[in-house]
Amino acid sequence: MPPLDAIARFEAFVRAHQNMVFAVAVRLLADRSEAEDISQTVFLKAWQQFETLGASPAAAGWLRMVATNASLNHLARHRRRWRLFSEMEREGEPDGGFAAALPATGSSSETAEAASSAERLETALQALPAHQRVPLVLFHFEQQSYQEIATRLGVSLGKVKTDIHRGREALRNTLHATDGPR
Repeated sequence: MPPLDAIARFEAFVRAHQNMVFAVAVRLLADRSEAEDISQTVFLKAWQQFETLGASPAAAGWLRMVATNASLNHLARHRRRWRLFSEMEREGEPDGGFAAALPATGSSSETAEAASSAERLETALQALPAHQRVPLVLFHFEQQSYQEIATRLGVSLGKVKTDIHRGREALRNTLHATDGPR
């Protein structure tokens, strides 16, 4: 049995990083219970590496990478494979981010409105099909390039661009529909 000091340090480590690990998993999987399972798996791996990982300044990055990989592996095993779109992304379309998907909600200094917008965005994001949600999350939340996403998912660069574009459009439409007419 490990010493109590090591267990206490690991408990503090988990508390410090559990929200980030869960957020990565739930954004990719869009299922809280699956994200909880992935989070447990990530921290089990962290426990196995804790002697070197615990004091490392790169621990958060390692946890994020393990959570992302575990979530993507889960999707590949337990969900339908993504179908390639036959259409290519239309030329000249802007590469707007999530800010472009959010409707104008008034003053950005109003905390309640900002929290409401973030909650609506998370809900709309989780409602997207996996083939659109996963590339969007990897691009906007994990700051991966289109090429990195294509390589990681084993799909073409055009498919990644198309899925991200269509995901943004679906988010924009969903968020505008929940706002009502202007």
